[in-house]
Amino acid sequence: MQNRLETLESILERLRVSIKKNGLKNSKQREEILSVLYKNRRHLSPEEIANEIRIKDKNTSISSIYRILNFLEKEHFITTLEMDKNGKRYEIAAKSHHDHIICLECGGITEFVDSKIEERQLKIAAANECRLISHDMRLFVVCKKCQKQT
Repeated sequence: MQNRLETLESILERLRVSIKKNGLKNSKQREEILSVLYKNRRHLSPEEIANEIRIKDKNTSISSIYRILNFLEKEHFITTLEMDKNGKRYEIAAKSHHDHIICLECGGITEFVDSKIEERQLKIAAANECRLISHDMRLFVVCKKCQKQT
């Protein structure tokens, strides 16, 4: 499920505006991280992102990666997926809304959309006289492949 809502070029242009707005210097590393996340079809850990970045720039430190990821998340360019024991994974935010199924054994991630779940959440919020702003659904499972291995 990779329904992109925006091109990489428009995301990078928004990044440049955000950097200027925050009084920061332009950084190729920020653009590289966004590019890696945009082009990749998986949810990546900071270490995986660093490995991709280091192909072009061997001097990139993991602390720089974490600092940049925090900035990109704060500015809504990326989203974080808490993986329970497997730490955080990151994905580009320029995708349509979806939820996640996460295997606790292998760490595999499956994205899904269920219109009935979306409708039910709206009804629950309305029944409690609330307006739903957002939600994050993660189903922690043992996937079919891992079940066969045990």
